[in-house]
Amino acid sequence: MTTKRRNEKGFTLIELMIVITIIFILIGMAIGRYDLAVQRAREAALHTDLQTMRGAIDNYTMDKMSAPQSLEDMKSAGYMREIPTDPITQQKDWVLDFEDVALSPTQSGTGITNVHSASTEVSKFEHTPYNTW
Repeated sequence: MTTKRRNEKGFTLIELMIVITIIFILIGMAIGRYDLAVQRAREAALHTDLQTMRGAIDNYTMDKMSAPQSLEDMKSAGYMREIPTDPITQQKDWVLDFEDVALSPTQSGTGITNVHSASTEVSKFEHTPYNTW
């Protein structure tokens, strides 16, 4: 009867525990990499959104000879389809810079000249606060 048990095929408890431990280690490593990939994607989206909105501000100012007073003005004038959501804060809480600098000699009004993220967090990759981008 004892020889019959030794010849049975199967896994011991220790073998199963080792395999489960290895699986948990691999899952832990994958979660860390996933978080970094998500953060990198959010930063790339922030760069793109800022570049697009700054271009729209410049185009609005040059076309209308007056800077926009809000992002909603640019949306209603057709320079943006929608005000983007800040990928870092997950809200539409952009910080707008208002200046009295004219972008052209014929500009008659002042208004928004730049836009920034409202987040004070620091980028893990660029090591600068998001609100300075």
